Amino acid sequence: MYKHVFLTGPAGIGKTTLIHKASEALKSSGTPIDGFYTEEVRQRGRRIGFDVVTLSGKHGILSRIGASQSDGRHEYTVGQYVVDISSFEHLALPILDCMLKTGNLAQKSVCVIDEIGKMELFSQKFISVVHKVLDSANAVVFGTIPVPKGKPLPLVEEIRHRHDVKVFNITKENRDALLQEIVTTVRNCI
Repeated sequence: MYKHVFLTGPAGIGKTTLIHKASEALKSSGTPIDGFYTEEVRQRGRRIGFDVVTLSGKHGILSRIGASQSDGRHEYTVGQYVVDISSFEHLALPILDCMLKTGNLAQKSVCVIDEIGKMELFSQKFISVVHKVLDSANAVVFGTIPVPKGKPLPLVEEIRHRHDVKVFNITKENRDALLQEIVTTVRNCI
């Protein structure tokens, strides 16, 4: 029996779109759900970065092209993007912490984490809280992880190989047909 559900696949394949659609289906059926997703930020048709967006609609910066931090802190970069760790932690960590404190609910809550990727993993606090949520009896994690390439990301590989995690590999061919199966699998985890 699975406890958590993750989507994986190449960048731009539709993982976030599936997370949105499945989250809406779960929410409309009365399933307690909270979390965050990442979305591209574009300016004049060009991607300039990524934002973190909570399911309740709050936005925060995850990264921007070449945006430097003026306070002298270490810059974390992925390619041309500079990651804003404090902005990410300010939005994501309270949601994850809240999931750990919902122990008196009769029903588990679904915790959306889109995504557990290279940018997010610069935060040691995030890594710690994700471990706790994955091991919690109160939460079902519904998230996305990148396809392995280059140097493996330890937390991503750990998630991929957990016995209590169902991983859906998203492709152009199957992405439109998987929505109901994903929603059913998440519901079965609850």
